[in-house]
Amino acid sequence: MQQVTALKTVDAQRVQFPIPANVYAETVVSVKHYTDRLFSFRVTRPQAFRFRSGEFVMIGLPNAEKPVFRAYSIASPSWDDEIEFFSIKVPDGPLTSELQKIVPGDTLLLRQKSTGTLVLDALTPAKRLFMISTGTGIAPFASLVRDPETYEKFEDVILTHTCRDHAELAYGEELFDQSANDPLIGEMANGRLTLYSSTTREISQRMGRITRLMENGKLYSDLGIAPLNRETDRVMICGSMHMLHDVKALVEAAGFDEGSNNKPADFVVERAFVG
Repeated sequence: MQQVTALKTVDAQRVQFPIPANVYAETVVSVKHYTDRLFSFRVTRPQAFRFRSGEFVMIGLPNAEKPVFRAYSIASPSWDDEIEFFSIKVPDGPLTSELQKIVPGDTLLLRQKSTGTLVLDALTPAKRLFMISTGTGIAPFASLVRDPETYEKFEDVILTHTCRDHAELAYGEELFDQSANDPLIGEMANGRLTLYSSTTREISQRMGRITRLMENGKLYSDLGIAPLNRETDRVMICGSMHMLHDVKALVEAAGFDEGSNNKPADFVVERAFVG
């Protein structure tokens, strides 16, 4: 087995832990802390690792005999040479309590298979694609908005991102700005990708839970567009459990059917991070 030096120190000596079988050991390339609750990081990508934009993968750290693995959406598009993640910091979390301390050069464990429901294959063709997210739920959409296939399948892409305060919206704002100047998708995204951000606690230009903004029509009036319509729209949902439940109820009330990889339809929900 390949050996790697763990971050954990016992009696001032480094402890060696083996890399589990069928797991990639990748190197952290960069880390960026946005707030005391949110950070992103990029790692090297195994040459053999394939994924569809919008999928998630199990990741862990080599800090135990049996490392803790958690599902993380891949925030980078399928064509990227590196793999990007966007994470919350949980002080007593089994993984994030240590993950938030990583620095470039550290080792990250990556399981070899990705999966997930937030993929373009799970939706039938339409004109507009709504990506509804809260917090780090924007991660899979960061992958999809940078994928040319998204703009080949939909004329307009509307990404909503709701957080507690404005500082937590920075990742999405950076993503939007970078997409406009991206050499691969910049021309396609220009004028077709819209970012709609809102806060729930800090007073800002646009406040309110996305469910409320959809229910009272403010989302649509702010953007100058028609309300959700099954004939023209498709919806992807990722974020907090309450938001998933409420937005799912909203779109189903509008006549939308839930899709899957095996049976594409009108909307999809990522439930891997709930509970």
